[in-house]
Amino acid sequence: MEQRYSRQILFNPIGAEGQASIQQAVITIIGCGALGSAIAESMVRAGAGEIHLVDRDYVEFSNLQRQQLFTEEDAQAMTPKVVAAEKRLKAIRKDLQLHTYLENLDAALMETLIKKSTLVMDATDNFETRLLINDASVKYGVPWIYGACVGSSGAVFPFVPGEGSCFRCLVPVLPAVNETCDTVGIISPAVQVTAALQCAEAMKWLSGNKQAMRKKVHYFNLWDNTQYDIGIVRIKNPTCETCGENPKFPSLARNSEGLYAVLCGREAVQILPDPERSISLDDAEFAARRMGAEVKRTPYFVQMQALGFRMVFFGNGRMIIHGIRNIAEGRKIYHQLFG
Repeated sequence: MEQRYSRQILFNPIGAEGQASIQQAVITIIGCGALGSAIAESMVRAGAGEIHLVDRDYVEFSNLQRQQLFTEEDAQAMTPKVVAAEKRLKAIRKDLQLHTYLENLDAALMETLIKKSTLVMDATDNFETRLLINDASVKYGVPWIYGACVGSSGAVFPFVPGEGSCFRCLVPVLPAVNETCDTVGIISPAVQVTAALQCAEAMKWLSGNKQAMRKKVHYFNLWDNTQYDIGIVRIKNPTCETCGENPKFPSLARNSEGLYAVLCGREAVQILPDPERSISLDDAEFAARRMGAEVKRTPYFVQMQALGFRMVFFGNGRMIIHGIRNIAEGRKIYHQLFG
């Protein structure tokens, strides 16, 4: 096994001791799309001992241009991303301890995972989820590596609790906050560079090279050949609700408010069920067939064509409705199906 990591051990800043630390690490990766699949593969190949991988979505053909763990077969079968990723990652390394979660990340799951983690890797597509990661990071003292990319650009920064500003402090100054892959698209090289920079920061932290980590937010644009760093020393907000003098961790407190979301890069809305209500795959299939809908069922979800929309219902009651971006309309459709 030492031969497997021999070239990494030869890299002097890591060495045998740093490699041993990497192999003892527990990493949580939030998201398994473009960034998440690239990060997961890199960290598995680097020897990370245990990985928790969270994603709510399934593979589609539009993903294949930039999401490196997935194939046409996965897209054809609409395989959940964490299921497809698990197959590929375990083929890369059989001794990998991998835990997958086909779920929407909420406060309860975030707190459960961060208590087990050495490090959290951000591979999400929205600021609300990053604020949730940030709250948990500061509350439990676990660092996380921010990464975002869109178009031909990306930004990366390692957030270490207790050292300077937190993500909530920086939101007003971070670049590209109003752009998404749905509005301006994305090229694969931007994903690969962002993920590589994130993984480099992760390896610095995990191997004991904290002093080498970035002190400024790094931004790049591959198309116009620009890059710059944003200094953040003076941006810390003393009244910040996460890292300020009287922290409230508001995103962790909003456990029930994230029941609806517009999905990045998709004409689709996600609807979550009332926590006190149980709707099974059998219930979903029955409701769809009662309406005369076309139905496809897999072990993970029921897909239906009903009320003029394509809908995918997961076993925990979560549903993605394609063809709309209006949350109120999505809620109405959900209640038409299930009351």
